[in-house]
Amino acid sequence: MGDKTKVQVSKLKPGRYILIDGEPCRIGNITVSSPGKHGSAKARIEAVGIFDGKVRSMVKPTSTEVEVPIIDKRTAQVIALTPDTVQLMDMETYELYDVPRDSGVDSSIKDQLREGINVEYWETLGRIKIMKLKGE
Repeated sequence: MGDKTKVQVSKLKPGRYILIDGEPCRIGNITVSSPGKHGSAKARIEAVGIFDGKVRSMVKPTSTEVEVPIIDKRTAQVIALTPDTVQLMDMETYELYDVPRDSGVDSSIKDQLREGINVEYWETLGRIKIMKLKGE
């Protein structure tokens, strides 16, 4: 999959994104321990999964590279709502997507979705999540 790249741990910042256990996550906190006599500095990264909301953490030397997801932020119109899915049409490509309501919609906007409104959605690693409503 071409939806990821590598970044050195020392360049990561809170608010950015990282792949932990193959899951795209938003970095919440990074703590760097000073190097020991013969070791290298280590970073403890705490992050929350974009799709599942689970907290994950990893410890890596600051000099190593980790995978980060490439997130494509796009605009779509809500075409139809069913109890289980939200059907979107991309405003540039006119492609249709069926997004699961439980894992594919940010919880803060779940109750505000209506047919005909525009939303911002994120696509990464072949998965889609509706993140926010766009101005009407």
